[in-house]
Amino acid sequence: MVTSGSDVLWEPPADVRERTRVGAFLAWLSQARGLSFADYHELHTWSVTDLDGFWSAIWEFFSLGSDPGPALTSATMPGTQWFPHARLNWAEQVLRAPGLADNDPVVVAHSQTRPSDTLSVADLRDRVARAATGLRRLGVGPGDRVAAYLPNIAETFILLLASASLGAVFSSCAPEFGTRSVCDRLRQIEPKLLVTVDGYRYGDKDIDRRDEVATIREQLPSLEHVVCVPYLDPSAELPETLSWQAFLSTADPLEFARLRFDHPLYVLYSSGTTGLPKPIIHGHGGILLEHLKSLALHVDLGPGDRFWWFTTTGWMMWNYLVSAPATGAAIVLYDGDPGHPDLGAVWRLVDQTGTTVFGTSAPYLMACRKAGVVPRDIADLSRLRGLGSTGAPLPPEGFRWVYENVSTDVLLSSFSGGTDVCTGFVGASPLLPVYEGEIPAACLGCAIEAYDPTGRPRRGELGELVITAPMPSMPIGFWGDDGSRMREAYFSGFDGVWQHGDWITITERGSCVITGRSDATLNRGGVRLGTAEFYSVVEALPEIASALVVHLEGEGSGELVLFVALADGSLEVSDELRERIADELRSHLSPRHVPDRVHAVPAIPRTLSGKKLEVPVKRILLGTPIDTAAATGALADPESLAPFAALAPTDRMGP
Repeated sequence: MVTSGSDVLWEPPADVRERTRVGAFLAWLSQARGLSFADYHELHTWSVTDLDGFWSAIWEFFSLGSDPGPALTSATMPGTQWFPHARLNWAEQVLRAPGLADNDPVVVAHSQTRPSDTLSVADLRDRVARAATGLRRLGVGPGDRVAAYLPNIAETFILLLASASLGAVFSSCAPEFGTRSVCDRLRQIEPKLLVTVDGYRYGDKDIDRRDEVATIREQLPSLEHVVCVPYLDPSAELPETLSWQAFLSTADPLEFARLRFDHPLYVLYSSGTTGLPKPIIHGHGGILLEHLKSLALHVDLGPGDRFWWFTTTGWMMWNYLVSAPATGAAIVLYDGDPGHPDLGAVWRLVDQTGTTVFGTSAPYLMACRKAGVVPRDIADLSRLRGLGSTGAPLPPEGFRWVYENVSTDVLLSSFSGGTDVCTGFVGASPLLPVYEGEIPAACLGCAIEAYDPTGRPRRGELGELVITAPMPSMPIGFWGDDGSRMREAYFSGFDGVWQHGDWITITERGSCVITGRSDATLNRGGVRLGTAEFYSVVEALPEIASALVVHLEGEGSGELVLFVALADGSLEVSDELRERIADELRSHLSPRHVPDRVHAVPAIPRTLSGKKLEVPVKRILLGTPIDTAAATGALADPESLAPFAALAPTDRMGP
């Protein structure tokens, strides 16, 4: 049970309503709508009980065009139809870049593969016009799919904007994805065009991708054209491929298709650790409204800001990042190894780029903490006023590390959401204090509850994270699905309620703690525990670089198995370390969560976005073959699963 005794690490300034965008929104609501809210919690309650009023206000406050009509026809899930009379285009609103002049920087691109580059608003519009002309010349039109096998570089952003301007549907895979993972994703949507790089540099290593591109082309019969961005080798050419320079050779005037609110913008994919990744369709309108709300009213972005989230094009945070110019903020794009030449490189680049809001993953912040990195000592972070963390729960010691080693003034936004909605459900607000180890609140427009198994809301106790009212950025559907797969994914647990698959505790003051995936719960003798709490204890030990735990159900309390990657790289767990692990877990969690076995492994398996593979490892330990249990091409290190298969019983087949 989460108590209300956590320390306050940051508090809103007295003039927060005068200096933030959410404050401006509150003032506008008072003047334009006659609505007054005493605090964030009153505003949030209105945002989830008057869906039409709130989302129509978002449309009007951000000046998205003429009256769009009613916000929604019904609040029943699934099947909610948003703004049925509206016509708009996501790319048009991003390229509007309100508050920025034509010669103002809007894209600041850094890379370990080539020199940095900065695009002004005028530069970006020109290149998008050229890319849109190139797409039309190749026969791409509304509804056609455009695929990118590209890193986090300006060309990827340009391609997305150009595709969206026409009403084509975009989808990207990062070039570190293996061919099977790329084809498992893209084969489902049958792209007409593929834009790719020849390779890339990661740290000090050159990685040639030409063979992978050839394999992908062979396995995607729908492809009619391939365009190559010469990235690793500026003179690189691929056979039967159009160069990016030729693709951009001419420019017709930039125009924007007028599209329905739910016209597909892009297809994102679930992590794909088991089975085929879900091809999740997001629409122009839902993404635009949700990202404007989140980026402006929660992250507090606007003209004068530079926003950088460390991400690849295979993670939804890239899609979140590149919506930021719609708020008037410039974006920082980065492609490379965040640990090269050391963990301080990212913080120095925050300084170099003048980043005002920086986002990263919780594992990266915890790695900096463990390595003794003190960002404020190695970089000038005086312009940094916001720091985001996602990808995994940030433990309390991570919160404290930020305020002791990064800045006492920064608004730390640990938030949690998903690819399924391409945003966060819970996060920070400039109007709310930050408590150690707690996410401040449910986000505006997000009706969050913690359900017990019978579907009753809980406070102060662990429950299933559910959403009880629709959000505009919920998926339009899955590509090629008749609706049954989507209903099974989100609505099979509680009728008419979205079940996300995370454990959450909502405190009496409305703050939240995410404690891991509900399908990876550690349930020992009736005591349920999220894996995040477990890792917070184990990974605090200096000998342990990273850990993964699984619960194998069986007789009695089943078996709890802990795997650790040791900081010194050894594969032997000493008796002394086993005892200290047991003592720490016994005193900080419960005696029932002392592991029955502890194994050292060379590396903890993770997806390319850094998520631990608890469920696939569990399936492997139950006898499921690696290729069935996990899509190895979606892993940062496919070989990391082999030690787990060696521990599986040979006479036992898993599900």
